[in-house]
Amino acid sequence: MIKLGYALSSEEHEPNILITNAQMAERVGFKFLLISDHFHPWVPQQGNSPFVWSVLGGIAQATQRVLVSTGVTCPILRFHPVLTAQAAATVAAMMPGRFFLGLGTGEYLNEHILGQPWPRIETRQEMLVEAIDIIRELWKGEEYSYEGSYYTVRDARIYTLPEKLPPIYVAASGEESAEMAAEISDGLISTSSGDEVVKAFKKAGGSEKPRYGMIKVCWAYSQEEAKNTVKRWWPTSTISGSLHSDLPTPRHFDDVVEAIGDPKIPEDTILGPNPNSYLKAIQALEKNGYDHIYLHQIGPDQEGFFKFFKTELMPLLEKEELVLETI
Repeated sequence: MIKLGYALSSEEHEPNILITNAQMAERVGFKFLLISDHFHPWVPQQGNSPFVWSVLGGIAQATQRVLVSTGVTCPILRFHPVLTAQAAATVAAMMPGRFFLGLGTGEYLNEHILGQPWPRIETRQEMLVEAIDIIRELWKGEEYSYEGSYYTVRDARIYTLPEKLPPIYVAASGEESAEMAAEISDGLISTSSGDEVVKAFKKAGGSEKPRYGMIKVCWAYSQEEAKNTVKRWWPTSTISGSLHSDLPTPRHFDDVVEAIGDPKIPEDTILGPNPNSYLKAIQALEKNGYDHIYLHQIGPDQEGFFKFFKTELMPLLEKEELVLETI
């Protein structure tokens, strides 16, 4: 049995809309939410990028049952690990037992804004390991000082802590990062639809830890309408690798999209109104080792997607005995 979640896209929606979407997601039966943590959207057309910790405060008050996580925060440059530890502890105290902290090595798009050099991926991974150690130490609630390879902490103590500390999950897109995630985190978050990342995570000691996988979808009344929506609101789907992590601004992503021409939509993106397509994608991700699967509905029509999920997709999933009861 898998648990289904919903992606809150900070790049596409205003903060109050994100909070409303979180409420609707809980109401229709999603078990968890992951909210993206960006300083910039991917392209100017998306038009948003609110401060995630403020939005999480609103979500804490507007929801009651659903689990919530950052998907994901980079605690190594734009946020110092000390501030990440404090912010996450506060949100966890506001929604007891419902928050988990998703962390990753970030993208240049968001992390270069303070003028710091952009390290190579191996260095960013080392920084993430050190950052997580600092966060866990600070969550002990004692005064803490530290001088390491990348960070210095002086006389820091977090006074507002939840009764139960949140788990830390780490994002991975390749086998090496998946192995690291298994060693330093309580669970895996990935946007890779194949089984390589999960296999590496399990082999490195993560077989008993939660594994979160994402499916990009665009519900619409027709496949053609869904295709046009994805091309308009998420034209960066085919940009990957170093280009994805190293471009500095939404304008640069826009330039790449323009150079590509007509954006090619990845084959694993689910388009249109047929619930069986969604079912097959969820089954494929489960087969590849994910036990938590979250859906990112691209575009402005979130309300239509929620209606589709509740009336068409969820009954099909329950019939196939794929998911836990929704409420």
